[in-house]
Amino acid sequence: MDVRVFVVDDQDLVREGITALLGIQPGIEVAGSARDGAEAVETAPACRPDVVLMDVRMPGIDGVAATGLLRRSLPACKIVMLTTFNDDEYVTRALKAGAVGYLLKNLPAAELARAVRLAHVGVAQFDQTVIANLAAGLPTRELLTPREREVLRLISAGATNKEIASRLYQR
Repeated sequence: MDVRVFVVDDQDLVREGITALLGIQPGIEVAGSARDGAEAVETAPACRPDVVLMDVRMPGIDGVAATGLLRRSLPACKIVMLTTFNDDEYVTRALKAGAVGYLLKNLPAAELARAVRLAHVGVAQFDQTVIANLAAGLPTRELLTPREREVLRLISAGATNKEIASRLYQR
């Protein structure tokens, strides 16, 4: 059975190009498309897609907001962001909205088709530069200082505030 894909992009040429490229891929059927988030929220449920490819920045309802709305009406559908914006804020917002992937539009058609198939079976899809940017933003030091860890250890051992103060300020 073919993977049913719905494409959402406000640029006609991009949307039509992605639709045409995916339409000739074996095992993929283009179920429909929309030019913005509002149209996607209105029309995608009737198309019953397995995977939605969603642009991030569009007029009206943007891709992140549309993702959140579609997750409610199509809970089994996998939504993958497909955009030119490699921005941590967009990635984080998209994931919180329920996206299962974040790809950049510079990938080859065969890789996009592969990503659609993998997303359909539950494999998260992320561009390597997106992953690298997210990893670069992770804290590189421990979240608690040694002193804070000591306080936490004393609290978990049942020490009172007075006992903790006494232990911390022994000279």
